[in-house]
Amino acid sequence: MQLQLDDLALFTRIAELGTLSAVARERNVPVSQVSRSLTRLEAVCGARLLHRSTHGLSLTDEGDTLLAYSRRLLETSAELAAELHSKSRGPSGWVRVSVSVVVAEMLIVPSLPDLCQRYPQLRIDICADDRLVDMARDGIDIAIRTGQAGSDKLVARQIGHFGRTLVASPSYLQRFGRPLSVSDLDAHRLIAHSTNPKLNRWPVRGREPDAAYLVRPHARSDNAALLLALAREGVGIARVWDALAERFIRRGELVALLQDELEAQRLPIFAVVLQERHRLPKIRACIDYWAEWLAQQQMAAT
Repeated sequence: MQLQLDDLALFTRIAELGTLSAVARERNVPVSQVSRSLTRLEAVCGARLLHRSTHGLSLTDEGDTLLAYSRRLLETSAELAAELHSKSRGPSGWVRVSVSVVVAEMLIVPSLPDLCQRYPQLRIDICADDRLVDMARDGIDIAIRTGQAGSDKLVARQIGHFGRTLVASPSYLQRFGRPLSVSDLDAHRLIAHSTNPKLNRWPVRGREPDAAYLVRPHARSDNAALLLALAREGVGIARVWDALAERFIRRGELVALLQDELEAQRLPIFAVVLQERHRLPKIRACIDYWAEWLAQQQMAAT
């Protein structure tokens, strides 16, 4: 069979996106061009690859088989091209990174000047969104997450860790005083997470999880960046990522509170990659760099 890699790549995206029109928009070509490529591929394979119905597209048995082989062929082709290119010029090309808004702003963006200096041929596309993405469908190369990958199609590497710290602004503490114990929090204006109740149970050292301090909020938000902003503006006391709060603590814009009484609850930070792409030099370079950069930040904070 005289298979064309571009036809296989296009077929793979049809399977991932679910419609010919979505692939046409992504490639900025007419739908008719996508349809011709699919027809050409079906003719070469001698089989129908997709069922078309009013409900959309679905793979035939032959299409499902071809998709598995297509991904392996495309992966091998991309690895070969990247390896040959990287040996002469270093890692290059676009890397699309999915990350929450607050982690993008506070961690990833500050790391980029040194990353771009080290690898000048790299191009970074940041997709900042708090939702979990479909990496194949959305064309994501690396997803930065704070939990393990839940699929055998994904490879997760820990690149750092984070804990949570109770903080308030100096202006708030000047107005309302500084809490000296967990029980003092009852008299303070607390900031809660509006959609994740677990984050409103602040664990106390030496107590069972059921005996965590339950927040009765004065203000709340569903966004980690806004929780940090509310604390910085003096609205109240919030519990936020230590990695995000550290720079403001160093500047004197925030004050860490009750560190000896509340558990930090350290959790891992993972870089998650599709299994077929984790060996690409440009992806390895980014992940290695961010693991190094986060380690440096955490050393500076201690």
